[in-house]
Amino acid sequence: MSPFTGSAARTPGWEHLRVDIADGVATVTLARPEKLNALTFGAYADLRDLLAELSRERSVRAMVLAGEGRGFCSGGDVDEIIGATLAMDTAQLLDFNRMTGQVVRAIRECPFPVIAALHGVAAGAGAVLALAADFRVADPTARFAFLFTRVGLSGGDMGAAYLLPRVVGLGHATRLLMLGDPVRAVEAERIGLISELTEEGAADEAAQQLAHRLAEGPALAYAQTKALLTSELDMPLAASVELDASTQALLMNGEDYAEFHAAFTEKRPPKWSGR
Repeated sequence: MSPFTGSAARTPGWEHLRVDIADGVATVTLARPEKLNALTFGAYADLRDLLAELSRERSVRAMVLAGEGRGFCSGGDVDEIIGATLAMDTAQLLDFNRMTGQVVRAIRECPFPVIAALHGVAAGAGAVLALAADFRVADPTARFAFLFTRVGLSGGDMGAAYLLPRVVGLGHATRLLMLGDPVRAVEAERIGLISELTEEGAADEAAQQLAHRLAEGPALAYAQTKALLTSELDMPLAASVELDASTQALLMNGEDYAEFHAAFTEKRPPKWSGR
């Protein structure tokens, strides 16, 4: 996402999310615990717009996406979204589905790593939000369920049919997206859907620790690594190694690369500037 913007001011507050920023880490909490953090139209829009703002400002170096209460996110709100979509025409439905996809693109394309802190249920759209993150830190209570076929829709919602096979392989992705069966934490770790499995109740803390580790590191190197991982998913090898070469040549002209050499020579930890 480009850091250049027009006259739009920074949003002073977010109605559908709780946002805390400290020490380069943004903690974004889905805060409807009474509804298992079910998503509304406003929550989707806030996530999309927040990620765009944070990407432009470049002050955040890592983000944690968490859920308040008993679970991470139960998906789209049955009354406020599923019920409402039954009254929409095709053009309105297309606008809505494009918006949900924009949230996933924003997570994948923002220039900082995103960590999903998972406990309890991550279902439907909630499972896809976690899937789109760069890291999924979960405790043993976490369970994923890609429920779209269970409501008569395609399992390939919000980019799930693109992302999930690339994370767990086509065989597991076919089973999860077609059947919609829940996947508990132990199996999710086995098939690669979880990056780190913690003790019960420790996912939020572990996600924060990882976020601060990333925030203290070479931000530009992380941003470019994330961009290459996303861009090269569909590239042939020749194009990928050429893009890698161009990226490394640019970073070798950066301050962090020179700082590493200076720190190594002086036998001290590097002081990363993200430049």
